[in-house]
Amino acid sequence: MNFIQRLEKWGDTHHPKWLDFIRIVLGIFLFLKGLEFVNNMDRLTSLINSNGFMAAMSTGVLAHYVVFAHIIGGILISFGLLTRFACVMQIPILLGALFFANANGGLFTPFTEIWMTILVLLLLGFFLIEGSGPISIDEYMKNHTEKEGGILKK
Repeated sequence: MNFIQRLEKWGDTHHPKWLDFIRIVLGIFLFLKGLEFVNNMDRLTSLINSNGFMAAMSTGVLAHYVVFAHIIGGILISFGLLTRFACVMQIPILLGALFFANANGGLFTPFTEIWMTILVLLLLGFFLIEGSGPISIDEYMKNHTEKEGGILKK
């Protein structure tokens, strides 16, 4: 059994149900943040262009990846479907926000979003390890299979 399988098994056996509500709220938050980026796409592209490192990448592709990952990843995380994959999609965006977008604001300036970025990044790392939990589509698909002729058989 490799490390990933042991980690997944440990996460499945040590997951209290109240953590699923935190996962759902995290997914909804990321989804709403993605919608906010859609509504303010010009601010997002100007933020990407203002940074020298991120401006070297294609601004349109990067902005659309951020929006796509937040909307689709938020939905996947909140429903508990492919949660670890959705967390992996989100982590580079949050690291970029932590180091590039929030770096000029300072840590202790009023109304800074760096604390929210750190909290979301920590929660994504936690659910990357912990998994989706008992209240999720992944768990439902694991425990409930079709009775006859289905794709999944138990």
